[in-house]
Amino acid sequence: MENDIKLFKETRAKIKAYGYFTWLMSWDQETEAPKGSVEYRTKQYEIIATEMYHVESNPAYLEAIERLYQNLDQLGDPDFKTEIKKTYKGLRVIKLVPMNEYIDYQVLTSQGSHIWAQAKEENNFELFRPTLEKIVEFNRKLVKYLETDELKGYDILLDFFEEGFGVKEYDLFFDTLKRDLVPFVMEVTARKPKTFNRKLSKSVFPALQQKAFSHYLMDVFSYNKNHGLLKESAHPFTSGVTSTDTRITTHYHEDQLASSIFSTIHEMGHAIYEMQNDLKYDDTFLHGGTSLGIHESQSRMYENMIGRSKVFWDLHYPKLVELFPKQLKNIEVDEFLAYINQAKRSLIRIEADELTYALHVMVRYELEKQLIKGTLKVKDLPKKWNQLMKAYVGIRPKTDREGVLQDIHWSGGAIGYFPTYALGSAYAAQMYQAMNKELDIEKAIAENNIKAINEWLKIHVHQFAGSKTPKEILQICSQEDFNPHYYVEYLKAKFR
Repeated sequence: MENDIKLFKETRAKIKAYGYFTWLMSWDQETEAPKGSVEYRTKQYEIIATEMYHVESNPAYLEAIERLYQNLDQLGDPDFKTEIKKTYKGLRVIKLVPMNEYIDYQVLTSQGSHIWAQAKEENNFELFRPTLEKIVEFNRKLVKYLETDELKGYDILLDFFEEGFGVKEYDLFFDTLKRDLVPFVMEVTARKPKTFNRKLSKSVFPALQQKAFSHYLMDVFSYNKNHGLLKESAHPFTSGVTSTDTRITTHYHEDQLASSIFSTIHEMGHAIYEMQNDLKYDDTFLHGGTSLGIHESQSRMYENMIGRSKVFWDLHYPKLVELFPKQLKNIEVDEFLAYINQAKRSLIRIEADELTYALHVMVRYELEKQLIKGTLKVKDLPKKWNQLMKAYVGIRPKTDREGVLQDIHWSGGAIGYFPTYALGSAYAAQMYQAMNKELDIEKAIAENNIKAINEWLKIHVHQFAGSKTPKEILQICSQEDFNPHYYVEYLKAKFR
């Protein structure tokens, strides 16, 4: 046992090191690497990915994990038990997928985001289609390699991101939203929209001032600039491998002031979660969030429940006016609040209001189910995307850029990921309700003390990293099981 533990920890250190360098390569690629560097970087990535595979697939290492898993009761440390269980489960890919197919897929997805970005820029799905076909083909083969009596098909991919949630659970969740929320959404978005001062939608908001406000927000939310930074990318994201280095990106559209504001706040929600992991998890496989749904709950809570609240803007709107005095002249805070909380049928998921957001996720969920089942071909994806957007959101995209090419996730192989976005919003409502029983949230925001909110979340959610399951986290912070009722009622109360 001692030798097995020693080998496991030595190998873990190597895997973490390789992971750190592949992460740095990915961060550089997404933020500032020149386009001409792709081919050379891909060759280096392939070498590192191959070496990493050899380390992860070392028979002695796999045998050690097998023995440790078979003797879990003899492992005293609960966190180490959890790590072994998760590692054992995670090694299904190494054990069951042929090496050449796995390496080819790693290389494919390392190039995928670059090809996707080019296709989006050119508004040309056909440029991305061959890559996406290979990604879908691999994932369809992957579920065959990994299926068990308990998990089959799309459930296997869903389980990667939200353990315990499969098609059965997600169908029940989305059916709840369809039954209790969708009629309300259709009613609200059918109303004649409020008219706003044209300056909010027609003015030019220079990127330099938007960037200054994003950095101001980093201070407001107590984002630790010693352990993170902010850059620009085509699609905002959070990236990190340790609590002492978790970085975020945003984007600046000079005709859309709200876009950078809420992208920055959203990504800080993700980053603060990982920054507030207990330091003891940094050198383990447990660092990070426990699931994609819990992770998304933090970003949606920060973005929508805090960042779009009246109490937040009563305090911080003057700073925005200071940066954009001409553009926001004679526009009162209440008018700005109404502008950023519009409920409407829109095309872009990351720009969608929180009332309609889950409907965008349902489109992707239905498409992924069909792609993996084989009832939808990639070549037919743009047409089917547009049909579902019309059916679920009430609006049809006119271009691939605003339709099927708008998200980066499939280019990196993240199939089964999207449904966690809707689940995360529901988690957030339940956590917020529980937190508000112990902490006057509006008072904390009004006193510019979001640090107190961060601290509550650290104690009840963040510190545990991946050592607890989503269900355990919900029990710790709310003393009850998952209940989507809080989400539906929160949205109805806000938009009624």
